Amino acid sequence: MNLWPAANRVAEPLAVVLRGLLFILLLGASSACQQDGSQPGGADTETPTASSTGSAASTSSLSAPTAVPSGPLDVVLITIDTLRADSLGFAGNSKVATPVIDRLAAAGRVFSFAHAHNVVTLPSHANILTGRYPYQHGVHENSGFELADDVPTLATLLAEAGYATGAFVAAYPLDARYGLGRGFDVYNDDYLVGSRPTEFVMAERRGDEVVALAKDWWQDQAGKPRFLWIHLYDPHAPYTPPEPFASRYASEPYLGEVAATDAFLEPLLAPILANNDGSTLVIFTSDHGESLGEHGELTHGLFAYEATLKVPLVLWGRGVTVGVDETSVGHVDIFPTVLEAANVEIPDGLPGKRLPLSDSTTAPLRTLYFEALSGSINRGWAPLHGMLEARQKLIRLPLPELYDLATDPMEAHNLADSQRREANRLRGLIPPEALQPPSRGRISDEEIRRLRSLGYVASSATGKVSFTPENDPKNLIAIDRKLHRVVALYMERHLAESATLAREIIAERPTMAIAYEHLSEALREQGRIAEAITALEAALANGISHPGVVRQLALSLAEGGRSAEAVRLLAHTADGQDIDDLNALAVAHYSARSFDSAATVLERLLSFDAENTKALETLGAVALSQGKVNEAQRHLERAVEINPALPFSWTTLGVVRSRLGDNAGALAAWQRAIEVDPHAFDALYNSGWVAASMGRKETAIGAFSRFIELAPPSRGEDIGKAKEALARLENS
Repeated sequence: MNLWPAANRVAEPLAVVLRGLLFILLLGASSACQQDGSQPGGADTETPTASSTGSAASTSSLSAPTAVPSGPLDVVLITIDTLRADSLGFAGNSKVATPVIDRLAAAGRVFSFAHAHNVVTLPSHANILTGRYPYQHGVHENSGFELADDVPTLATLLAEAGYATGAFVAAYPLDARYGLGRGFDVYNDDYLVGSRPTEFVMAERRGDEVVALAKDWWQDQAGKPRFLWIHLYDPHAPYTPPEPFASRYASEPYLGEVAATDAFLEPLLAPILANNDGSTLVIFTSDHGESLGEHGELTHGLFAYEATLKVPLVLWGRGVTVGVDETSVGHVDIFPTVLEAANVEIPDGLPGKRLPLSDSTTAPLRTLYFEALSGSINRGWAPLHGMLEARQKLIRLPLPELYDLATDPMEAHNLADSQRREANRLRGLIPPEALQPPSRGRISDEEIRRLRSLGYVASSATGKVSFTPENDPKNLIAIDRKLHRVVALYMERHLAESATLAREIIAERPTMAIAYEHLSEALREQGRIAEAITALEAALANGISHPGVVRQLALSLAEGGRSAEAVRLLAHTADGQDIDDLNALAVAHYSARSFDSAATVLERLLSFDAENTKALETLGAVALSQGKVNEAQRHLERAVEINPALPFSWTTLGVVRSRLGDNAGALAAWQRAIEVDPHAFDALYNSGWVAASMGRKETAIGAFSRFIELAPPSRGEDIGKAKEALARLENS
């Protein structure tokens, strides 16, 4: 006797689809970002063994090129994300093994007092690639900014000079959409978009994958002058090094990530170092460092102390004299140095200077500008600007700071009060144009989802122009740590605690959009939709009205059964071309069962963005609810063809296959959804019923058990049915 009528037990398409669509879009409508640090290959994937045990090329066998050939120069630029200047063996760190980078440093020139000009990824790389300060090229943060087409870069100038140009980047902050890809023949940023709705995901890929792709390109372009830029992201939080580094550095996982990064670089660097014929110039640096708790900051982006502003910088190759150089240098100096070495004309008016490549060079007194504007742009806190002259460092804030780095490298003694004249002099060196509030563009929901990270919080702050000590980030570090904790609790599925802490932040800072958004997310996850709506309405009442909050409120209204209100809230977006608004409006129509209206909106969206996976999966859901099963299958299969890491598309595709009588195919689709998102509880619920109907008892038991464990309280009726089914299975 068949006790499992699968066709009647699979969750109703409208309910399943609406839950999934709202879930994904609501997270996208939020405006704060936390990454999950997932890395292809898994934590137990072995890394190249040669690097971890010693390379074939020993330090003693390497030196600077003895002859400088006159032929074309190859250039390799290596930037490591979030790499502290003091986290490498050659810098004196005895806790970490970095043999590959140490060999590069031993045979090259180490600049021991090098600094970034920003402490987040995108603007810092823009500084490196353009030789300009952020106020000159216009990129100040990781979201809402892109490099203008008329700003020349290393890639555009070297390409014009006949170079083959290739870039291989590891994470979303350097996505080609931000303008850094201009001039590159190949700009490889191929990480999956994904939609893992229960995690705040930063799209990235592991360093060994990036290096393998870069090495292949490098070899394929042999015989012509080459410019290769390779960016590795591994040391970025959260720190989850692969084995064997996870075990070796169990007590200091950040250093484990650094050691793994060193190992990943060996297949590319070892042959270049071994060749040693003077045909290549290698530049090694990081975009910024990592605080690791210093000055109260957990990661980076808020302050500009040496932990995040000072960077490693090593040059090796043609024209470079071996040694350590204590000259004060900055990222803007890399640009003119590379162009001169490649015999390419250097544009006029650049702030950077050619790096001294020999001991005979006399370096003039340098002044270097820096900034940290993420807290200001995203949260409305005071902007941080600064100036470094020799070893004197001025941080311009409502509570100013002055440090003598020669005697106080840890910046423990603020001299701003005792040396006011010097502080005022350095403050006066900050260019007036640098102090103008930056003009930020719109942040897409995709950016918001991708940049939900402990260092990269994308939001929209209210337009504040004057700041007092209460707006100084030093006085707000406790709130910063609370925000990190809110996200961590959410990720750990401690939703009630996350919501409680978010309410505490709102009580302290009623105009802080991020806190409202985190609160609404945590409430919605618990099925407390009415409370989530109330929280978002409170945000609007407090003057927080940027488009992301409005979309999130509309989608929450739809989830709460107030679909007509949701449609009215978004109706003004129907004739626009904003992808996020149109996707949200389509879901609002869908929740109101206005399927034709939803389809019209989505078809219009796809007419100018044909590979928008969110639109495709929503359109598939619309077709399914209209009974157009084959059409639904076509849209959903196209979505997972573009990106196979879409759990909602796989879940809905499983429903489609079940409708078509393909239960094995349905189970396979739901399994894919669960692999991508272990919290895909609709896929688990449906798998239980269909597996039971097919006589696959163990599969059904596993699916039901996991669903009961993961499903939110709002799914109480389904949880009860799953428990009954599980009991019957276990007793059968």
